[in-house]
Order: sequence, then structure tokens, then C-alpha cells
Amino acid sequence: MKMNEQIQSALRNLKIEALNPMQEASLAHAGEDKDVILLSPTGSGKTLAFLLPLLLTLKPGDSSIQVLILVPSRELALQIEQVFKAMNTPWKTCCCYGGHPIAEEKKSILGNHPAIIIGTPGRITDHLAKGNINPDTIHTLIIDEFDKSLEFGFHDEMAEIIAQLPNLKKRMLLSATDAEEIPQFTGLNRTIKLDFLGDAVEEETRLKLMKVLSPAKDKVDTLYKLLCTLGSSSSIVFCNHRDAVDRVSNLLTEKGLYNECFHGGMEQPDRERALYKFRNGSCHVLVSTDLAARGLDIPEVEHIIHYHLPVNEEAFTHRNGRTARWDATGTSYLVLHEEEKLPEYIAPDIEAVVLPENAPRPSKPSWSTIYIGKGKKDKLSKMDIAGFLYKKGNLTREDVGQIDVKEHYAFVAVRRDKVKQLLTLIRGEKIKGMKTLIEEAK
Repeated sequence: MKMNEQIQSALRNLKIEALNPMQEASLAHAGEDKDVILLSPTGSGKTLAFLLPLLLTLKPGDSSIQVLILVPSRELALQIEQVFKAMNTPWKTCCCYGGHPIAEEKKSILGNHPAIIIGTPGRITDHLAKGNINPDTIHTLIIDEFDKSLEFGFHDEMAEIIAQLPNLKKRMLLSATDAEEIPQFTGLNRTIKLDFLGDAVEEETRLKLMKVLSPAKDKVDTLYKLLCTLGSSSSIVFCNHRDAVDRVSNLLTEKGLYNECFHGGMEQPDRERALYKFRNGSCHVLVSTDLAARGLDIPEVEHIIHYHLPVNEEAFTHRNGRTARWDATGTSYLVLHEEEKLPEYIAPDIEAVVLPENAPRPSKPSWSTIYIGKGKKDKLSKMDIAGFLYKKGNLTREDVGQIDVKEHYAFVAVRRDKVKQLLTLIRGEKIKGMKTLIEEAK
């Protein structure tokens, strides 16, 4: 396996001591001119499996775009960019996706000279049409969640993009399911297939599947009882439709159970805020469509709850893949009314959970999320924020959790019992010499 100093340094920066067999196999084929199809279960670390090999092929000191990474969702694009930045290499990236000002992306592409463009097919098509991206210099194409990209209807855009890349030397397709056939437009040639889907068997042994029976067709009361029983552990509740997500989330809120919702009909900042709260521990329950079933790196999710039965086996697999990641264990609950029939791919003899009649409502999380109205574009860093909170807000290191700095704003997890004191102390204070809005995230 090729392991140059650049890769060793990236792994040190990511605090990763050893690669898994799938990542090692990907790296072993990095220097070859063959195209790669990599199949591996959700949560097995595919992002590193395609980012690390790039460190062997990216040319240093080259100011042109060398790599294009296509993804089906903006959340996945942002997540990949976050991982690459954490590797701390000499190369820059640019994220391109809908719901983000295209002029800002153009400025970043032309001004920062990124080596890697990460984007959704629709937005990349726009940039190519406007001449913002020079396709001639791109030597590597990666399509992450390839099956999902086809499922989301990006067939035509992907075909259009690939047709405009004349100098591709390597293509890499990644998926958590095995497609019956790969469309011709991908131009795959002399392909190596690395199939690690058999690893899903081991994952299933770490995942416990249980059912919860609801006496009523409207299952919200049963869901509420289940969430009360699970207490302060992290849970994702999956519904099949956006309006169902909104309804279930609102009804849980009315019952006094704090939760956030997440679906494609929400504005991007609202989606990001919900995800940050769930990731940083200031919200324990996320009610979502299958949008949260793939591509999102949410660590330590303990429970998956299928409020609605998934539409197919693939959706079931991906939902469950949000928990029991890496070496962790997790539980998946099916909330069922007696008239609901289990699909064939779910074993009929699942253990039923009997919920206690009066489980206490979980208390609010011990963390809360603070919003700061400045971000990377204002040269604000994590260190600046931490220093400000320690010095002006009189907080200790134990009081400050995860800090996420976006382009125009930032989120910080702060101990809930310190929030009132913090907001009082910093009222009117400037952060890095700048006046800005600092408040508890709504």
C-alpha cells in the first residue's frame, strides 16, 4: 500500500491510527490508470477511501482544477469539504451547490484556485455553462453516492458534465448498493471493482432490531412514549414525507419533547442549524425524511426509529446505517400499528418492546447552541470564538463544546446552565473587533 508523507500527515491531522481494509484496498489501487467502482456499506468510511488516494495524484503548485467530486446533496458536499480541510494539505477546495450564491462560488473558483471542486450535478452544470470551470484540466472524476445520484434524477446532468471532461485519466464511483449495470455515460474503462458489501453482515450483528406496537393508527403517542423511554440518548425518527416530518415534530413539541426537524423543503440555513444542534448534543431527537439516511456524518447516533416503514429495502439499510457505525452498537425500532404488514426483507420474528406506562419526559439536553453572525468570510476562526467566550463570557473549557464556523456565521455548543450568564456578559462586546449578533440559536 502506498503511504507517502502527505498521507501520513493527513491521517495524523485526522487522528486516525489505522485504515480499515476497504480504505487500504482503495489506496492500493490509487496509482493505477484503471477506473474504480467501490461498494461498501453506509458508515464504513468511504470518504477517506477516495480522498486519501488523491494525495498521490494531485500536482503540487498547480493552480488549475484537477479533481471534480460529484455528490447528490449539499450536505454531503459540505461534509466532504470539511474532511478534506481537516487533512490540512496544501490544496484548496471549493463547494458548489444550489441554495448558495453562484457569484460567491465563481469568485472562490477564480480567486482561490482550488485543486478540487465538490458539487451537486445541477450547480456544476451551471458553472460549466458559464465558463467558470475549465474542464480541460480535470484529470480525476469521483462520483460519491452514485446510486443515489441516479435515484435523484441526476442522470442527464451527470452525462452532460462527463461529456465535457476531455482529459479524464481516472474515474471512481462509490456506492452503498450494487447497481445492476453502470450507465454508459460514465465512460468507465478497464474497471476494478472493490466490493466490501459483505461487511454489512458484521454491521447487522452490532445493530439490534426491535418493534414497538401502537394501539392507534396515529402513532405519535406511541412514538412519544418510546422517546421518553429512551431518555437523553440520540435518536433519528424517519418519516416518509416532508409534511409528516413537520406534523410529527410539531406534535412532539406540543407534548413538551424538544426536537428538531430536517427535510429538503426547509431553507438551507434552517437545515444546517438543525443538524448542528443534533451533532453537537444540544438536541437529542431529529425528525427527518430519508434525506438524513445517507451521506451525513452524524457521530454516535444510538437509536433509529422508523415511524413510517421504509419505501424499500435499500432505504431500510441506509436508515439503519446511521447507527452502529464503525465499531459502535445501535438499536433500530419499527413503530407499527397492528394492520401494518412487515415487508419481506424484515424478519417477522422481531422482538417487541413493551413500553412503560409513565416514562418521564426527558429533560432538555445539557448543551445549547449559540449563533454568532460572523464566519470565515470575516476571518473568524474557532480559536477566535473560544478565546472570546473564555475571556469575555467567563466560560471554562468544560463549558464550551463543538464549534462550527461557516462562511457567514458560526455555531457553538455551550453548557445550557451557562447561556444566560454568557449572553449577559457579552452584551455589546465585539468579537475580533467586530459588532455582531450573538444569541441562542432558534
